[in-house]
Amino acid sequence: MYKNEFDNLLRQEKIFNAYMFYGQSNFLIEHYTSLVAEQLGSTDEIEKLYFDDFDFKYAKDKLLQSSLFASNNILIIKLEKKLGKKEVVELIEACNTNPDSKVIFSCMGDGDFKTMGGYFTTKLNAVSVRMFSPFQNEAIRIIETEAKKLNVNCDMSALNHLYFMHRQDLSLCVNDLKKLAILDERISPDVVNKHCFGIGAVNFEDFLHNLMSAQDIGDDLELLLEEGMNEIYLLNQITSFVQQLFMINSYARIHGSANAKEILGFIPPKNVWEKKTRLAINIRTELFLEILEYLLKIELELKSSKISNQNIYLQACLRKITVLIR
Repeated sequence: MYKNEFDNLLRQEKIFNAYMFYGQSNFLIEHYTSLVAEQLGSTDEIEKLYFDDFDFKYAKDKLLQSSLFASNNILIIKLEKKLGKKEVVELIEACNTNPDSKVIFSCMGDGDFKTMGGYFTTKLNAVSVRMFSPFQNEAIRIIETEAKKLNVNCDMSALNHLYFMHRQDLSLCVNDLKKLAILDERISPDVVNKHCFGIGAVNFEDFLHNLMSAQDIGDDLELLLEEGMNEIYLLNQITSFVQQLFMINSYARIHGSANAKEILGFIPPKNVWEKKTRLAINIRTELFLEILEYLLKIELELKSSKISNQNIYLQACLRKITVLIR
């Protein structure tokens, strides 16, 4: 199941005996784990077993026995590697045996959890939800929601700035919102710059702009990858940026000018929007298809081929994009 489907079930207050969250976005996995746990019971009714603390026998016994001091018995299990079918099914069935118990599997990292997700079936009253990295519009809405929860009076341009400052890392964005919440002032991009510090030596938004402007991105690209940015994640962010430029280009050709609110869903800082709009309009419409097909080809090769050094391979491939644009 995907996040949107699960969101509909949450709104309908559908309760499962077992939940599994996995996928590309660790932030969303942890967010939905906490959200569901809080809906199922109070803090005192929740126990967490993280990574090396997990013990199958202990977990099963815990789920089979009702608590003497609470009406709900909620167990969160955080994993980096998938469990076998027998263990998973027995833990789910323990919750079916004991109606007071619920189990939530929070599956982190790049492990292959897809097979494990297949064990969470309707027959067992269990659900698995796959989380993908949100596109920019959705990510900004998530940050906006968190800001409202914290009563942070924030400009949308400040949220957008914070998002790119932290290279689309939602966890870092939310952590900084908690810091900004203590300030008794409206949060603007300048306030973000004053109190928050982005990660890495490379401005990611500038890197994307330079790449699509056919400028030399060799040093910045090497730094990004040396700092630990995942190759697939980087490729997905570039693809998302190109799609955004295409939407700006298409909208401007149809309507005569680009409307940030209608295209992005929010209004970014004027200088950022003008720079992005100029870039989008200067790219030939036909070239967008060629670039997107090339990016998809790279992603397919990275995921399906036995490339000994994905880092170097990606650097070589991305440098070819400047050739396509020139």
